[in-house]
Amino acid sequence: MGVINVTPDSFSDGGRFVEAGHAIEHAFRLIGEGADIVDIGAESTRPGATAVSQDGEIERLLPVLRALRNEAVPVSVDTMKPAVMRVAIDEGAALINDINALRAEGALRAVADSGVGVCLMHMQGNPAAMQDAPRYADVVAEVGQFLAGRVAAAQAAGIARDRISIDPGFGFGKTAEHNMSILRELKEICAIGLPVTFGASRKSTLGAVTGRPVAERVFASVAAALLAIERGAAIVRVHDVAPTRDALAVWLAMRGQAMKSTREIIRELQ
Repeated sequence: MGVINVTPDSFSDGGRFVEAGHAIEHAFRLIGEGADIVDIGAESTRPGATAVSQDGEIERLLPVLRALRNEAVPVSVDTMKPAVMRVAIDEGAALINDINALRAEGALRAVADSGVGVCLMHMQGNPAAMQDAPRYADVVAEVGQFLAGRVAAAQAAGIARDRISIDPGFGFGKTAEHNMSILRELKEICAIGLPVTFGASRKSTLGAVTGRPVAERVFASVAAALLAIERGAAIVRVHDVAPTRDALAVWLAMRGQAMKSTREIIRELQ
């Protein structure tokens, strides 16, 4: 899953792709590098981020969604707002990626009324204050319990289980120690029995481990993605698609397997 931040203030590339033309160009670059999904976000969710209005988020998203509508690669939209979800679905989004796990009023219904997939993520608190003092008695168990509960809520609302994926929320209301516990014990999250999305790309925990600034965390990000897949992750959400795919290609070759693109898989199914 390749990341496209149509925002002025995202932690890794804020402002680079806020102009629609640049975001669209970047999306096609990620697809060319082998992204199987492109994930578009129009509201920063970095620690301390300020909220964006519903209309402002939609205005940023629409040109990019429309430019990608006929691409074979499915589009995911990263949003917490039910109204934005509905617009994204109407414009062809295949997946809603919600850091709030469909807890906003109307969010469950917005997805249930459609046929799209959803990724439910764990977050302690909210983006504005989530890193102030995150605390857990057992972070892996608590994250797993939360996700299982949200899956049950989604199913009760009419969202079929085979439309749901889950994300333990690396970096969302968690210390570096919490994040590494989740990565180390990711198989416990996978035991819920749904596809797990994992996103550590360029995040501050990797900076704490390596001592490197955001722009120099590519190698650490690739290592984290590979470790996550070894522990059962089905999707890795990354900024650096080509290096990640190269690492995964080597890992798969070692296992006697080959990389396939989304387009190749679709052609095989037709």
